Amino acid sequence: MVTVLLLLYLIMEYQRHQKVLKSIPHRIHVNGTRGKSSVTRLIGAGLRAGGIPSITKVTGTYPRMILPDGNEVAIHRKEKANILEQLNIVKYCSEQNAEVLIIECMAVQPDYQRITEKQMIKATVGVITNIRMDHLDVMGPTLDDVAVAISNTIPKNSSLFTAEDRYTRYMSDVAKKNNCVIKFSRPDQITDADMEGFSYLEHKENVALALDVCLGFGVTKEVALPGMHASLPDEGVLRMVSIKEGQKRIHFFNALAANDPESSLILWNSIVAKCDENEFKIIVLNSRKDRQERAVQLVEMIAGLEYDRLVLIGENMEAVRGMCLTNGIPKNKVVGLGQKPTEEQYKQLVEVSDQNSTIVAFGNMGAGGAELSKMFENMHELQLKTEQV
Repeated sequence: MVTVLLLLYLIMEYQRHQKVLKSIPHRIHVNGTRGKSSVTRLIGAGLRAGGIPSITKVTGTYPRMILPDGNEVAIHRKEKANILEQLNIVKYCSEQNAEVLIIECMAVQPDYQRITEKQMIKATVGVITNIRMDHLDVMGPTLDDVAVAISNTIPKNSSLFTAEDRYTRYMSDVAKKNNCVIKFSRPDQITDADMEGFSYLEHKENVALALDVCLGFGVTKEVALPGMHASLPDEGVLRMVSIKEGQKRIHFFNALAANDPESSLILWNSIVAKCDENEFKIIVLNSRKDRQERAVQLVEMIAGLEYDRLVLIGENMEAVRGMCLTNGIPKNKVVGLGQKPTEEQYKQLVEVSDQNSTIVAFGNMGAGGAELSKMFENMHELQLKTEQV
């Protein structure tokens, strides 16, 4: 009897949710390996600039809900992240009579990605940023497997926008099966001048993708782009802060959110391309004990780069040091700081820096990464205020 009542309750809750979904005219579901939070935010900003009432929900570094007026509300979780959180967001959006919900996919496990789209969101517009080598322990072991997992969120009887340029045939086949019209965005349509309005390092692929979605809602580039320029970025976007310690000038780049090797390499190349010829280059690799496979991938990537110091922070430092030696990274290039207090990590990074240095942090925001980045940001702000006095 209890089982029957529970089943009836679940059926009623499902039907109630489907009714709530239908009350939201447009639902944009954003998935992909990298850039989900940025693209979700950019789409929301572009639509707001076009006067379209919308609510945006990002998972990102810190989960946020962005209201129609652009104000942000933090999402506080009593427990670990759970995809059921999306149900509450949908309900809130319906209660606010928002015309559009832009929601970042928070599922990683392939079956959960499918459930999130097919049962919870049922997107009227799907978005896939890209398909890259990450979360292989869940979606892998190969990139093809990742493509299959992420394509679980290609919606039915609607449209899909994507900046992915390698799995175009596979995604087109899935879209055709789902009666979904697919649009491939082209970053070459975004100029350097278009990117100058961002206060952080954004990617042309993300901007092109977001603009295409906005255009689908009748918001032109001329209207949407200024709104994107003025919007707040995710906490995990690539930023540069500069500090001075004695005779040393240090540029610090927080690239911790780009935690797959391909994205990290793209960022490294873009940063190094702007460095002076004699710039002293330091890589900070932050590792988590539950992300050992990611550490292996990043060490393999770093082994092929040209830099002056590799500083290891976070968990399982000795294991990561062993990976470095196995990959031929010279022992004298590696500095192990592990889980020392943030202030001590900062001081020792300054010590190993040269007169003009660039530090790029990779790996993960957890296990002390966010705290170290915040330390550099705070020092940057403090020095700016001191100069202005």
